[in-house]
Amino acid sequence: MGSVWLVPDGLDGERVDAAAARISGLSRSRVEALIVEGAVAVNSRPVSKSERVRAGDLLEVEIPTQPRLQVVPREVAGIGIVHDDADIVVVDKPAGVAAHPSLGWDGPSVVEHLAAAGFRISTSGAAERQGIVQRLDVGTSGLMVVAKSEPAYTALKRAFKARTVRKVYHTLVQGHPDPFEGTIDAPIGRHPGAEYKMAVAAGGRHSITHYSMLEAFAGTTLLEVHLETGRTHQIRVHMQAIRHPCVGDPTYGADPALAARLGLERQWLHAVELGFTHPGNGEWVDFLSDYPSDLDHALALVAQ
Repeated sequence: MGSVWLVPDGLDGERVDAAAARISGLSRSRVEALIVEGAVAVNSRPVSKSERVRAGDLLEVEIPTQPRLQVVPREVAGIGIVHDDADIVVVDKPAGVAAHPSLGWDGPSVVEHLAAAGFRISTSGAAERQGIVQRLDVGTSGLMVVAKSEPAYTALKRAFKARTVRKVYHTLVQGHPDPFEGTIDAPIGRHPGAEYKMAVAAGGRHSITHYSMLEAFAGTTLLEVHLETGRTHQIRVHMQAIRHPCVGDPTYGADPALAARLGLERQWLHAVELGFTHPGNGEWVDFLSDYPSDLDHALALVAQ
C-alpha cells in the first residue's frame, strides 16, 4: 500500500527518516527499515535516511500490507487451567507462550491452546485476540484471565481500565534497591532506538509500579510488585530505570553471566496473584500461582 504526502514548510530541511516518521505516524526504526528496502522515495527517487527533504517535495512511502492473523488451534504443553466457568477462564501461562498470535511471533499462544482444548471464548476483539483482556510477556509466566462471554469481556476491560484488578508479581532483581520499598512513577513509551523495546520516556504513558522486598540475598533481591497500570514490559522497564533489572533480562540491562549461572533462559518474573470482581456474580475472586521449576531452581541457587 503506497501513500504520498506533500512535505510541509515545517519539515523543510529535515532528514528523510525523521520527516517520514512524523508524517506517516510510523516509528523511526520502521521507517529506516523501509528506506533500506527501497520503499521510501522523494519525488519518485529512492533515498537514503540521511538525505534532507524540502518543502513541497513529494514523499512516498510504500507500506507492505500486513497479513491477516488467524488462530490455528494447537495444544500447548504446560498451560494450566486454574478456573473455568461460563464467563471466564483463568490460565497459568508458562514462559515461552504468548497471550495471542502476533506479527513476528510464530510460537504457541494461549488462545490457540484454548481453541484446541474446546473452550469457547468471547468474540469481542480482533480475530487473533478474541477474549483477551490482559497480556503477559512471552518470557513472563503466571496468571491471566480470558473472557468467555461478551458481558464478561466488557466488564473485565472496564475493570482493568479502572485499575480495580489486583495484579501481583514476584521478581528477582539484581542488587539491593534503596529503599527496599517504594513506588516508581515514570512514563513508558516506545524506545527511540529499538522498536521491540520500551523505555522511560517523557512523552510516554503514565505508569506506576509499587514494590517491596520479600527477601534479600547476596547480590540479588526478591521483590513483590503491585501494578497500578499495565503498560507493555512495565516491570522490566521500571526495574531497569532504578538500576536493578530483573535477573535474566538482558534486553533491559541484566547481566547474562548471572542468568547463565542460575540456569535461566528468561527473566525471573512471575504473576503470582490475580484478583478481580467476577463479571458474572459480582463477587471478588482471587487466584494464586506457584513459581515454575526454573524460577524455583534459580531462587534456590541465590539462597545458598
